[in-house]
Amino acid sequence: MAVAEESLGVFRVVMIHGPRQAGKTTLARALGRRVDAGYVSLDSDEDRAFAAADGRTFLEALGTPLVIDEIQRVGQNLVLAVKVVVDNDNTPGQFILTGSTNFLTVPTISESLAGRVGIVTLWPFSQGELTGGADSFVDRAFDAPDQLFRHRGALPRRADYFDAMCVGGYPAVQQLSARLRDRWFEAYLDTVLRREIKIADDIRRFDALAGMVRYFAATTGQELVVATVAQRLGVDRGTVEAYYPWLETVFLVHRVPSWGRNLTARVVKRPKVYLADSGLAASLVGKDSRALQRPTESASVPLFETFVVNELRKQLSWSETRARIYYFRDRDGAEVDVVLESADGRVVAIEIKSTSTSRPEDFRWLAFLRDRVDRAGGAFVTGVVLHTGERRLPFGDRLVALPAADLWT
Repeated sequence: MAVAEESLGVFRVVMIHGPRQAGKTTLARALGRRVDAGYVSLDSDEDRAFAAADGRTFLEALGTPLVIDEIQRVGQNLVLAVKVVVDNDNTPGQFILTGSTNFLTVPTISESLAGRVGIVTLWPFSQGELTGGADSFVDRAFDAPDQLFRHRGALPRRADYFDAMCVGGYPAVQQLSARLRDRWFEAYLDTVLRREIKIADDIRRFDALAGMVRYFAATTGQELVVATVAQRLGVDRGTVEAYYPWLETVFLVHRVPSWGRNLTARVVKRPKVYLADSGLAASLVGKDSRALQRPTESASVPLFETFVVNELRKQLSWSETRARIYYFRDRDGAEVDVVLESADGRVVAIEIKSTSTSRPEDFRWLAFLRDRVDRAGGAFVTGVVLHTGERRLPFGDRLVALPAADLWT
């Protein structure tokens, strides 16, 4: 909310984009009340037809300030009409737009409002938002790393992590039983694919898109190898290359790029792909919390990594520290799950373990990366192993083991 309010006071247009059912309308209407804005939803057939036929007249009839919900339902023509209005008046906060497709992936639209729009990405709830926690790990890791193991946030049981992971962050599922959540997630996926992806009106394309989402749920946290995806799904490479961007556009998946900073010529360049919500991922692979807590369950590792990576991505959208998320892997086998790099070049590295204890070998690649960054003259701040246990322990020079809940408590 704070980021959106700040944008409202600076930009002529505020764009809130993110997955369906993440709370965009609620946030937009709350912002609108701050400036006494009108409201229109383009889910309405009548309003959508009016806006598509004559965007200028549509906006003149409603006036400003104005909340326009689900603007992607009309698209570029209405965005261009908004541009005309704000080009004639530089007052901040004239329009609050929401969209369930990624504004930045449609160049003709995003470029139309360049310099005029503040973009806010709204993901499903973070664990801090759900539990009343601080959600401040990113800032603490960069600003006070020596205090991380002295943190005294609440400590959930190991089972609680897996319960939270299987629920995920969508507001609508928070109070549902596991059975009803599964039904909600199935309906959600069907709605997103059929409503937001225009090519899905062909049943063969819909089936391929749905199969691709399920594939990425089963392989969440793995590198994107287009040839492998095509082979597993029984489609050609061109189909994967054409369809995959749509899944990012509607916020079903997101990618984490490889990090290098020229430390080695053998860094893997392919991105990792994660489901954007761990609850949706767990449901699509048919695993509940009890199954994932079994020591022999292989799905618990990638799903827990997805859960943690998604929490970090959410925090990065509002943290005071400007940083980006990466992973590190070289062709010799060195691998670190998450590398956060701040705008000034400082590095925080994170390993994610679904076990309740940390072992010295868990720090092997964190120490490797620390030493490599140090030799290159960089600024390695800290390396952290996040686990599902209760102990906070230092493990050597700038290395620490922490409960994963320290992300949000």
